[in-house]
Amino acid sequence: MNRPGRPARQHSNRPSQGKGPRRKPLDPARRAAFDVLRAVSERDAYANLTLPALLRERGISGRDAAFATELTYGTCRTRGMLDAVIAAAAGRPVDQIDAVLLDLLRLGAYQLLRTRVDAHAALDTTVDQAGIEFDTARAGFVNGVLRSISAKDEQGWIEELSPSAATDPIGHAAFVHAHPRWVAQAFVDALGTRAGQLGALLASDDERPLVHLVARPGVLTAAELAAQSGGTVGRYSPYAVYLPGGDPGDLPAVRDGAALVQDEGSQLVARALTLAGVDGTDGGRWLDLCSGPGGKTALIAALAPEGARITAVEPAEHRAAFVEQNTAGLPVDVLRVDGRESGLAPGSFDRVLVDAPCTGLGALRRRPEARWRRQPGDVPPLAKLQKELLASAIALTRPGGVVLYATCSPHLAETVGVVADALRRQPVTALDAREFFPGVDQLGDGPYVQLWPHLHGTDAMFAAALKVG
Repeated sequence: MNRPGRPARQHSNRPSQGKGPRRKPLDPARRAAFDVLRAVSERDAYANLTLPALLRERGISGRDAAFATELTYGTCRTRGMLDAVIAAAAGRPVDQIDAVLLDLLRLGAYQLLRTRVDAHAALDTTVDQAGIEFDTARAGFVNGVLRSISAKDEQGWIEELSPSAATDPIGHAAFVHAHPRWVAQAFVDALGTRAGQLGALLASDDERPLVHLVARPGVLTAAELAAQSGGTVGRYSPYAVYLPGGDPGDLPAVRDGAALVQDEGSQLVARALTLAGVDGTDGGRWLDLCSGPGGKTALIAALAPEGARITAVEPAEHRAAFVEQNTAGLPVDVLRVDGRESGLAPGSFDRVLVDAPCTGLGALRRRPEARWRRQPGDVPPLAKLQKELLASAIALTRPGGVVLYATCSPHLAETVGVVADALRRQPVTALDAREFFPGVDQLGDGPYVQLWPHLHGTDAMFAAALKVG
């Protein structure tokens, strides 16, 4: 059976025999990183899902696991910058380099430019694997490219290849921090008067984020969860705990459902829905229109008053199953339908959350390959879907009720653009959402809330609160 991500035509992972140099295969940590890179390139796999499973399967732990993680996530994050350096060193565009060789070159280049790995070790291990995967000629090609790359450090390549900071400061910052320029531009647009913080924001995407847990209200306090897990209580959410490391799935509280893995920003969004004031009596008829995988639904349901019932809508079967799993024992009904055509009665809910599908540009630090996978062309169809979902949510909310619209993207077309469309077309008024994020600083001028990883340590969640009628 072939290893994950390897085409059938490749050679086995054994030292070469017979004529030619004897090749030493990649060590377990580098092999794991390489196989994940291949899975990302070939199958659009998610590195943060593929790598942990592979490490468990192969019994890689401790320092080797940490090294594999650094190589995998770091190479995925810096892919665009690495490709520019590889193209310059190879004298050809990267799309003219065999895909397997290219992933090997990325792995080697990352070690040379962004780690303290000995240059000879980075070069020799990569060249040997190229010889095992292919032949001596292509091993020689990899050797030549990596030797050219090693002639300069990262700063030297930045000075040679990046746009001028004087004439294109956004392009320069994007190259320095290994982001596509269009993403950096979207961040600048969303930062507005804080555009000078672009460098800090881009740098925060490259930091390995802490794992955030949410303690289920009424079952476990954040202080109790912190004591059990060795973590620390969060800054803003009363239910948040930050883990210093390790696998959260090993914690008893996570295994028994008393806690979930959930970014603190998502916790704040879910809580905001429960804090927003509604006109008249709140009958406890609450709706999560885009509920998968159920983290926000679970927190909303745990915070709901006695007698409340939460309807959770999720069209994807596997995500709906996660909603059921994550809300077990809570007053939640899961509907496997499209939120735009739910069949639910118009005007029947007091509070509705629309955590809409989006580009995910606000969570790039947690999804290493996402910055290079997403394209500008992804935004218009997502914005159309977001507008349709928000319109549906408004129609399902009674007069005097509240809709909270949220995305894990700061892109203006997915945030204020969607809300502005609703304000023009729908019977809604904007509330000052900052009021529903108590204790959170640096929220700007309102009425919307935009969280930022470099300011709040959360994903870049956007939230707008709309009163219906």
